[in-house]
Amino acid sequence: MGLLDDLEQEAQRRKAGVDDQERARQEREAAYRTQLEPGMAGLYEYLSKLTQNLSFIKPRKTFRYALAGYGDLILQVEHEYDLKLSNQPASKEIRLSFTCTIVTEECPNIEVTGATKVKTVAGAFQRYHIGGVTVTKKDPNGEVIAATVRARGKLVLAAVFTADADSGTLRMQFSNFDQLGGQQTKTVAPEQFNEAMYDEIGRYVAREPNNLFREALPDDYRKQLRTKVQQEELKRRWEAQMADRQRSEMAEMERQQGLAGKLTKVVDQVKVGSFFEKLRGLVKKDK
Repeated sequence: MGLLDDLEQEAQRRKAGVDDQERARQEREAAYRTQLEPGMAGLYEYLSKLTQNLSFIKPRKTFRYALAGYGDLILQVEHEYDLKLSNQPASKEIRLSFTCTIVTEECPNIEVTGATKVKTVAGAFQRYHIGGVTVTKKDPNGEVIAATVRARGKLVLAAVFTADADSGTLRMQFSNFDQLGGQQTKTVAPEQFNEAMYDEIGRYVAREPNNLFREALPDDYRKQLRTKVQQEELKRRWEAQMADRQRSEMAEMERQQGLAGKLTKVVDQVKVGSFFEKLRGLVKKDK
């Protein structure tokens, strides 16, 4: 093969790679136009109706977050929602946020002593913009060494939904929904972005039971798990049968040993009796 042939093959490989990239780009753009763009419009309409109904009904929704060094923060949804839609030529973004008030009367009221502990708790409260630290004692240098702590204030829960032609996917990001200061992210393929997904998102936002972050397992993997469970169940049954058999054998051995012991005792008694009988016979002869 000559130099020219080598160059032509390399050019063909590169051209094929460029063609594949272009084809993939076109597929992403088509998915955005036909599925993601109308899907975002549908999600915005769904969230608009959802938040309107929640704002009108105002169901009491409380939840708790654990805060190290303090205890559980009890929060209640206020049902004051801010929903925005941003449109760009090749992307859409939906932003939803709402406030939750800390239910102070249901939160712990604790005394914290020691400069290090006070700094730790106060730092955590400051980091999450929570109030409720009351200084009760300082040392001669002015450093806080004791404080009363009872949480108060508000937290903002936020959700951002982004779809664009470059990625060809929907990206969801939730802040403060599952843990204090935490973020949950999920990427959804265009074919999964439908009314069923709207409902899962709505349940997650409304803090209702949902499967939004529960991934469906592939069939092959599900079969493997089922087989493994069955094997473990068979193993447990076999071990239980062996344990029952061992217990039965031990009980039988103990019973047999008990019988053998009793028999030995009887034999010994018989032997002793025979000895005394012979002894009495000898005594009679001497007389």
